[in-house]
Amino acid sequence: MPAAHAGWMRIICNQALRQGRASPLPGLRRTMTRYHGCMLEQRIEQQFIDSADLKYQSAQVLSKPIAAAVQAILASVTSGGKVLACGNGGSAADAQHFAAEFVGRYERERPELGAIALTTDSSILTAIANDYDFSVIFSKQIRALGGAGDVLLALSTSGNSANVLAAVEAAHEREMTVVALTGRGGGKMTAALRETDVHICVPHERTARVQEVHLLVLHCICDGVDTQLLGDQETSV
Repeated sequence: MPAAHAGWMRIICNQALRQGRASPLPGLRRTMTRYHGCMLEQRIEQQFIDSADLKYQSAQVLSKPIAAAVQAILASVTSGGKVLACGNGGSAADAQHFAAEFVGRYERERPELGAIALTTDSSILTAIANDYDFSVIFSKQIRALGGAGDVLLALSTSGNSANVLAAVEAAHEREMTVVALTGRGGGKMTAALRETDVHICVPHERTARVQEVHLLVLHCICDGVDTQLLGDQETSV
């Protein structure tokens, strides 16, 4: 319970005791619990509303770059290429999520597609971070694993993550196309990308909201690739 509310309740209880009345504390606690429960539910509902509103707004802004990302990734994987994905924190989880749905499946059975999350090998990550610097944990992997025609899926909610920006630079050295997912105006990522790259920038400042849209964007990419490969039909899963 907030300190201000606790102090207010103590004052009322002390007054009641001085006047010889029973303590109203149990009743007050029940009232405050109901009040905070209602406020909490309203806050939760607002989270859903805010997320839905942003997704609706983003649909109009992001549909074109998402379609471009689908075409870039499709061209790569149908020509023997692969997607290398990277990001930090929640974006690392998104990179792994994408790789899992590409290698396994999204919603329909199809041939396996090449995708590697550069966030999963703890030995590689810790060795590079320890021997060199955390800023190159992805770029060194790209130089080792990436090749011309591959795609880098770079996720950074701010667009300013140093190791993701270094990954973009390494991808360009390997003649890879970059699909960047950002927010908050794109940050430094905007200047780091080439004209042949794809920038999907969520129009919002809050990290949680940006990440929620990023997940939807990744699902749109998976769905778009599947549709191009298998045709437009109802999902079986």
